[in-house]
Amino acid sequence: MAEDAIDERLLAAARTCVLAYGVRRTSLTDVARRAHVSRPTVYRRWPDVRTLVSDVLTREWKTVLTAGGRVPVTGSGRERLVAGIIAIAEGMRDNSVFRKVRDADPEHLLPYLLDRLGTGQRMAIDLARRGIADGQADGSIRPGDPARLAHVLFLAVQALVLSAMAGHDAIGREVMREELRTLADSYLRG
Repeated sequence: MAEDAIDERLLAAARTCVLAYGVRRTSLTDVARRAHVSRPTVYRRWPDVRTLVSDVLTREWKTVLTAGGRVPVTGSGRERLVAGIIAIAEGMRDNSVFRKVRDADPEHLLPYLLDRLGTGQRMAIDLARRGIADGQADGSIRPGDPARLAHVLFLAVQALVLSAMAGHDAIGREVMREELRTLADSYLRG
């Protein structure tokens, strides 16, 4: 079996385990069993479950960012970026893995909120940076360092999305969409 195929099976098995048990209760043994491989096969690729789960979360980020980046929108760079931000935020809110981690193992998110950015977060910031540069080129986004603007915008959107997930019933989809639109559009317009 090709190495990439084994990696895919292991990532899929880890995703299934996280959904079933949460991060804390997922073990490399569970992942190996679900993927129908030996434990040494898993250990050769990932030294521990935390690293494997981080790779699963990065993969989920890629899925959400790819879907959000395909939003068919015409208009200015700012309008396209705001539409993409809304689509990505909704994708995060609806993503079953992110919901499970937030609900069952919120402490797993703390390093990514307080200490450092993860790979998926850096990918999101880079996507926003490119969108900001496009909007600045057409004059629809205010001047400023695109990397700095993207970073601040990401942190604001991330806080809103995580908070909205906590109050899912209080902050419905339409309210979140409108508030995100106002937040992002106002910030980018300057």
